[in-house]
Amino acid sequence: MADDKELRYDPATIEPKWQQRWVADSALYAAEPANCGKPKYYVLEMLPYPSGQLHMGHVRNYSIGDALGAAHVDARL
Repeated sequence: MADDKELRYDPATIEPKWQQRWVADSALYAAEPANCGKPKYYVLEMLPYPSGQLHMGHVRNYSIGDALGAAHVDARL
């Protein structure tokens, strides 16, 4: 097993890489312009959080939101 220090998240090491990526490609996380003419929608999905042991309920809850979002995107293509 790897040393515990290797498994720790070190933001000073990791974050600069991603900040540079976001600055270099401003369209990466940009929303559609308000006047694009496409209907607005959202899929309300809770983010996973560490509250105990994972179980099949987690799979069911997150799969539903993923399927709804994918179906909406497929319908717009």
